[in-house]
Amino acid sequence: MDTFTRAKPVDGRLGVATGRSRIVPDGLLGAGISLILIVGLIHLIDSPEDLEEGSYLGFLFLANFLGALAAAVGIYRGNRWGWALGFLVAGGAFAGYVLSRTLGLPGLPADTEWLEPLGVLSLIVEVMFVGLCLAILARPKEEFRVVGANSSAQDVQQGGRS
Repeated sequence: MDTFTRAKPVDGRLGVATGRSRIVPDGLLGAGISLILIVGLIHLIDSPEDLEEGSYLGFLFLANFLGALAAAVGIYRGNRWGWALGFLVAGGAFAGYVLSRTLGLPGLPADTEWLEPLGVLSLIVEVMFVGLCLAILARPKEEFRVVGANSSAQDVQQGGRS
């Protein structure tokens, strides 16, 4: 803890599992992985019904699951592309839900059931992930540097930058 600003710096330690420097606190990392996996699992649960009907929607749901799985791996490994891919997966699923109920998807009639329980749950989780993702991607790569005890007052006021 920096005694001058009373701020807790993000430590530069390597993540235990990843071997990379952490850009995201562990709690947010776990939340991001959990949310994107829930998005993918919801679509995996919904895919068999659409695959039996013969529509391409079932394949889109499977692609959503695979994309969510890849995003979760990227997030776990500490890669920013994992967050970006998760943003595309969750944001695309949200947009697809709204489009399928308003204009209809190509070759399929517009679905009139807005309050399907699994669909509503999916929307909530997707919005939560997109909000978390925007907060993570908007952060600078390095929060601030830990200032040593032998630093000057001017160095401390500049956040450790010389």
